Amino acid sequence: MNAIKNVTVIGAGTMGNGIAHVFAQYGFAVTLTDINEAALTKAMQTITKNTDRQLAKGAITEAVKQSIFSNLRASTDLSTSVENADLVIEAATERKEIKLQIFKQLDKLTQPHTILATNTSSISITAIAAVTKKPDKVIGMHFMNPVPVMKLVEIIKGYATSAEITETIFGLSRQLEKVPCVVNDYPGFIANRILMPMINEAIYSLYEGVAGIEEIDKIMKFGMAHPMGPLQLADFIGLDVCLNIMKVLYDGFGNPKYAPCPLLVNMVTSGKLGVKSGEGFYIYTPGTKEMKPVKVRM
Repeated sequence: MNAIKNVTVIGAGTMGNGIAHVFAQYGFAVTLTDINEAALTKAMQTITKNTDRQLAKGAITEAVKQSIFSNLRASTDLSTSVENADLVIEAATERKEIKLQIFKQLDKLTQPHTILATNTSSISITAIAAVTKKPDKVIGMHFMNPVPVMKLVEIIKGYATSAEITETIFGLSRQLEKVPCVVNDYPGFIANRILMPMINEAIYSLYEGVAGIEEIDKIMKFGMAHPMGPLQLADFIGLDVCLNIMKVLYDGFGNPKYAPCPLLVNMVTSGKLGVKSGEGFYIYTPGTKEMKPVKVRM
């Protein structure tokens, strides 16, 4: 396996721009690609804000900040973005049909040696790999949000992923000063197989009137030393993403314990998605850290 030098990240959203930021910071030539020019512009603005924050905290120097932007370019042309890539990381919307379509394209556009990774948080790596002619080179790299801060990379081996590719991605994650953990390809992997049922149970507890939003979050925050409560975390992740992952778990295992709470379903249906929509279990004031719990309709 050749050394990885050129990295392409597909998807300029929260996860994609964070992944591109980190690879550029550690000296890789990075192309961030998205079909939406406005999304790329917003991503570069976000990376600028995040590097300014790192600089203010002393986490990086001015020279490192400048190197990040010299290592980074943006493009809306997928074919030219991936033609010389040693590694492509897909960080598009968490919808299976979209990811399968992207990997079908990547199979045709990339070099034989190119490793194809996905940042999916729950969708089967084996299913994604099956639409390519090189399933041995397809792997999951599940980064955590915010990517520049969070240390974990959950590395998911598909059924056909080779040991060599797994070792390469493990070592690469360490180059990024992340903590890589290798898991097998089953619904939810490990992070979300454990996290999402906890969040779903917190929503059920609210739905059944056991306690209020702030009480549930305070108990888990101050009693269990969680950085934030499960309902606030659900808002931060996106309630639509939480629902999609619960559906993956429920469909994958067929166990009623993974059934999404009806309250979660109703909130997503009504467009209350959390921070990104301005309202979920809390109402968020744009441009501030202010939030207040909502009166949820049961």
